[in-house]
Parts: sequence; C-alpha cells; structure tokens
Amino acid sequence: MSRRNAISDDDGRKDAARLLLNQPLVRASTDPEAHRLIRRHKDALAQSFRNHLGYRLVVEPHFARLYKGGLGPTGSRPLRRSGSGTPFTPRAYAYLALACSVLLTCRQQVLLSGVVREIRHAGAEAGIELGPDSPADRRALVHALRQLTDWGVITEDDGSVAGYADDPTAEALLWVDRELVRQLLAVPLREVTDPEALVRVASEPGPDGTRHAVRRRIVEEPVVIADELPEDERAWLRQYQRREAQLAEQLFGLRLEIRAEGIAAFDPLEELSDQTFPREGTLGQAALLSIAELVRRLRPAATANTREGLATVVGFDRGLLGEIVTELLARHGRRWSKEYTEHPNRLVADVEDYLVGMGLVALGAAAML
Repeated sequence: MSRRNAISDDDGRKDAARLLLNQPLVRASTDPEAHRLIRRHKDALAQSFRNHLGYRLVVEPHFARLYKGGLGPTGSRPLRRSGSGTPFTPRAYAYLALACSVLLTCRQQVLLSGVVREIRHAGAEAGIELGPDSPADRRALVHALRQLTDWGVITEDDGSVAGYADDPTAEALLWVDRELVRQLLAVPLREVTDPEALVRVASEPGPDGTRHAVRRRIVEEPVVIADELPEDERAWLRQYQRREAQLAEQLFGLRLEIRAEGIAAFDPLEELSDQTFPREGTLGQAALLSIAELVRRLRPAATANTREGLATVVGFDRGLLGEIVTELLARHGRRWSKEYTEHPNRLVADVEDYLVGMGLVALGAAAML
C-alpha cells in the first residue's frame, strides 16, 4: 500500500470512528455514505473501540451500532429532544422504555392508537402510575415516539405521531423495525433485574477497567477533573496523559488540553458534542460570564486548598450562582433575549443546567466548581 493510500485509510477510519461516537446507530437507508464508510473499516474500528474503550461494534448490511454503555449513575448527558434540545423528562423516559417493550413483539405494521393502548397496558402491568390522559402526558409520549422515529425504529407511513399531543383521537399508520428495537439496549435485559443494575452493568468497563474508564470519560465528557477520579484512575491518568493525548488525536481527532486540574477534550471540527462551550446567544454569554465571575470570587479558596499539586474542587453556596446571573442580567439585559429578561429565574436555571452539563459545576449538598 502506498503512503498516500495509507494516510487516506487512516483518515477514513478516523472519520468513521467520529461518526459512530457522535451517532452510535447509523442506518444504511438514511445515511448510506456513512454506513459504507463504517463497513469499509469495520474490522479496524471494532478492534480499536474494543481495545481502546471497551465498546462493542456491530455492523450489519442495513445498520451499524456502537454500544457505548454510558458512564454509570454519575453520568450527566441526558437524551435531548431533536429540534429544541430540551432534556427528556422522567415521564418521557418511562414512555420510551414502555414503547420499546411494546414494539419488540408487535406486528411490523401497526396503528398509533394500538401502540398507545399497548403502552398504557404495559405500564399498568409494570406497576407504573401513568396518571390520567392530559396534554402534558400526551406530549411526553409523543417525545418518546418521535425519538424512535429519529432512530428509525418507527417509520410514519400515513399520518404523524405528533398530532397525538393535541388530539387523543389522532391516528397514524406506522412501520416498526423490530431488529433495531433489539439493538437499542447496551446489554440484554435478561442480565439485569432492575434499572439500577442495567445502568451499572452497561457501564462496567470490563477487565481493563481503569484505562477504559478514564478513556471513556475523556471521550464522552467535556472535562475530566483529576481530583474527582478514584485514586487508581487518577494515578493512571497522571502517568499516561501525554500518551493518551496522542492516541485521542490519532484515533478520534480530539485535542487534549492537559492541566494540573485534569484534562479538557477539544474537537476542532465541533462535531462530537451535543452542546458546545462557549456558545452564542444569551445563555452562552451568561454562562461564560458567570463561570468567569465564579472563578474570580473563589480563586483564593482554590489556591489555598490543594492536594498533591492538584487544584481541588471548590464548594460554594448554590445561591451564589443565582446572585451572579442576576447581577449580569441587570448589567447586560438590554442586549439579551427578552425571553430571559422577562423571566430571570429561567435564565438562572438554564445557566445552572448548562454549566452542570458541561462538567464545569456539580450540584450536591453544596455546589462545586
């Protein structure tokens, strides 16, 4: 193989790996070019994901599925609705799980009304209190079904599931891909007995636990704070961080910024995250200014409170963030979105959610920076 072809092959493999990290389920019907690229490099990709992250890759003629497993109970990357980006509510998650259980054994062609009826029946059998029919309840169910259409599990043939949110008598003819339903869960349900066990088993890094656990955090989370890692993971990261920076760029095109506090992963192409930091708009500006002000006010505590050369997480009263956002709103409000200037509490909540989602702030008994 010529050097040019080898470089081209490496670039193609990296592009395919990035595709799968960003979109763990790729269908040939909706993205044939991406699916062909993954199939071309499937053996190298499967080995790379298995060795580097402990992930399993399945490539079939009509789909490719990367089983990522998640980061366990402490992971903070929620499923987000397409379009608005709003995180799923607990009710929407419940409907998503119930819908999958129903679609796994239903006919290939079904009516929306039948799916809704079976979902409610499955909820009753599982002892889940769904409550009376209401617009809010129907919207949660529609969010779940819309997610399944985005994944290709459901195809709308006649009508749309969206109409059910406003009209409980709305009807639609749906096609179901039961094979894709079976591919959604990272581990078979027969291996677990409750939701907590499902999260735990799915996220277990396996025999190479320490390095796989750290690498998964680097790839899946925007910031890895060394002082928040268990002792074995922190020691491993400090020993191999330079090598890991080279591997992350070679395999996934990620650039690691290594600091005493930990590691931040940057994607120069801005493709691998569902959220970017910083971002445009009122929320992005408010969050950036808030974190800068938090650092300024808490720096003396951070400087004094160190351990083994690492800056530790600094605790602060949760109300401090709200105070800072309110001050910023008073100072910059004339240039910010009316949606937030008219509802300041909403801006405080959204800034908090955004900073928590980016790993810059953690919430507990007290907030942490």
